[in-house]
Amino acid sequence: MTDPVNHPPHYTGGNIECIDAIREALGLAGFVAFCRGNAMKYAWRAGKKDAAEQDMRKGAWYLVRGADEIAKADEAEIDEIEATS
Repeated sequence: MTDPVNHPPHYTGGNIECIDAIREALGLAGFVAFCRGNAMKYAWRAGKKDAAEQDMRKGAWYLVRGADEIAKADEAEIDEIEATS
């Protein structure tokens, strides 16, 4: 069974998920901003494209992923986020 929230199969190419490639390309501050934007997008469209519950779970997933990346970051990366917020 596929998981459209946590691991949508259409976002995997080879051995890497798109979200992991985006994280590497954007760095921490850019990735956290990306996650915030996606969370806003899914909350905004909740129930208009897919089921509202699924959209809200997708938005929450991005907030958790961004927070998890901050939790793993070193102090210099965290300072970079705080300077751009």
